[in-house]
Amino acid sequence: MKKNYLIVAGLLLSTLTQAQIGDVLNSIIKDKTGVDLTKPKSGNSTSTNTTTASNSNINLGNLTQTEISSGLKQALNLGVTEGVKKLGVTDGFYKNELVKILMPEKLRKIDTTLRTLGLGSLADQGVKLMNRAAEDAVTEATPIFANAITSMTITDAKNILLGNNTAATNYLQTKTQSQLFTAFQPKVKASLGKVGADTAWKNIISKYNMLTGQAVTTDLNAYVTTETINGVFKMVAEKETGIRNNSALRTTTLLEKVFGAVKK
Repeated sequence: MKKNYLIVAGLLLSTLTQAQIGDVLNSIIKDKTGVDLTKPKSGNSTSTNTTTASNSNINLGNLTQTEISSGLKQALNLGVTEGVKKLGVTDGFYKNELVKILMPEKLRKIDTTLRTLGLGSLADQGVKLMNRAAEDAVTEATPIFANAITSMTITDAKNILLGNNTAATNYLQTKTQSQLFTAFQPKVKASLGKVGADTAWKNIISKYNMLTGQAVTTDLNAYVTTETINGVFKMVAEKETGIRNNSALRTTTLLEKVFGAVKK
């Protein structure tokens, strides 16, 4: 029996000694590396660190959903106002490669054929007059876009604010493209007639059909309406990118408060 007690005592002493040695080693490692071996590893530690790092430049503070939504709408309105001002002048579309309206896809063969037959100037005139119609019509776009922006409900403003450089513009386009087209199409139709684009295109298509024996048609009004609206959106996207990345373009307190909370 005595022998058994001695064996148990020996085992306890051995265990205690190992624990003490372990404590000493952990203390040394913690002092040298900052790593505490006694703390259990968390399966989410990597995820937490990643999240913290990715959000290190974000400080939304006490911004409310209403403030964020209003800030986004203000940026969009500013983009529309400035964009329309740049586009609604002579060559605003025609000499701006970002928004220039080209020959409709289905009519590209007309362009090629006319140039082959030495009628390139006729094709050039058609393209130029489409852009002239857009330049004329776009001056009517500001109130149409402003109404769409005002009536738009931004259901996830925070995610849009934290999104990419054109997240707000993309959201606006998705939510309002259809209503903008409906409201803007009559303006474009009037402009096509005003600058003579409708007559010129009837002449172009008629001549092409006569020379080739084909019967090509196109809805010029729908095409120019869509391209004009897309041109405005491109300008708005450009402005949004600027506001997000350049504090000098945040010309109001609200813009600075909202977009300044997301540092680049």
